Amino acid sequence: MRNREMGGTRGRVLSFIQRFVDEHGYTPTVREIAKGLGISSTSVVQYHLNVLEREGFIRRDREVFRSIQLARRKRLVPVPFLGNIAAGEPLPVLGSETWDSGALDILEVPEELVSGRQVYALRVKGRSMVDALIDDGDIVLMEPVSTADDGQMVAARLKNEQGVTLKKLYREGKRIRLQPANASLPPIYTTPENLHVQGRVVGVIRKL
Repeated sequence: MRNREMGGTRGRVLSFIQRFVDEHGYTPTVREIAKGLGISSTSVVQYHLNVLEREGFIRRDREVFRSIQLARRKRLVPVPFLGNIAAGEPLPVLGSETWDSGALDILEVPEELVSGRQVYALRVKGRSMVDALIDDGDIVLMEPVSTADDGQMVAARLKNEQGVTLKKLYREGKRIRLQPANASLPPIYTTPENLHVQGRVVGVIRKL
């Protein structure tokens, strides 16, 4: 939730903190917030401070007097969400050539995850990449490229199988090894002619 979308008491609390800091050069106490906003109960102020802290608007050290700090908000940028990608046996998925017109939804992600690149997002289905810290339900941010270096994690489309899977790419002579990051699962072997790289992973958003 961004500041401009936040109303009600929580928005008033945050605005009061910002004004107080501008005027005094230090942050208010809970009692000062309650008095300044005409709130009769400090527990109500504490509740809204807890939510603001959880959402990343403020930071606090409860053992330090006047410890409220305004957090610098990360800039968010829109990224098209295209659907699912298998971390296991290949699943059909939208091609990277349709990434800018076939979006099912738009995600807002921290700008530093994108770094100015053109990316799209896919939700991971399966646990073949858990040792690379990508689990079922996580979202991967993909840069739409048609080639990748050995060891990079890619969205690999297998033409004959008409499916896409998330794996690490390795070239081994006349064959391609698509390696899972899960010791219990075997690699997938294919030929260069059967492989179409649709993107490489540039970021991960992990589910809570």
